[in-house]
Amino acid sequence: MAKILVSHCLLGCCCRYKGDHCQNDDIVSLAKYHTLIPVCPEQMGGLPTPRDPSEIVEDKVISCQGIDVTLQYHQGAQMTLDIAKLNRVDFAIMKLKSPSCGKGIIYDGTFTSHLKEGNGITVDLLLKNGIEVYHDEEMNKVFERLNETGKE
Repeated sequence: MAKILVSHCLLGCCCRYKGDHCQNDDIVSLAKYHTLIPVCPEQMGGLPTPRDPSEIVEDKVISCQGIDVTLQYHQGAQMTLDIAKLNRVDFAIMKLKSPSCGKGIIYDGTFTSHLKEGNGITVDLLLKNGIEVYHDEEMNKVFERLNETGKE
């Protein structure tokens, strides 16, 4: 049985910036054989739900209203890392494109729906601390990893 850190919105929790979720049934189904540990770094960092959308602009996280929310994003990222370490997670599955949870692709900071290569604040911290991260559109890789380790 694997211990998997998961963006809470992917499990059906209405914690996204606009107060909805993006449940992924493939991820939810993992709970049958694995321990899923839900996190929402943005909420854990003290941001409300719903909240203004935010994007990474250079080294800061800025809301669409121009408010600097960098501190909240870093606080949530640190809390997420602490939970991951405390639970000795095997890996994480996070929400693609998010300024917190995005892996490989995030919004470019212009609030025009354009994307760029990069990681969200939380994913960056997890990776720097040796925690393997997948995004929600890499479920084939997640299943391969579980099969390779015998933790199907």
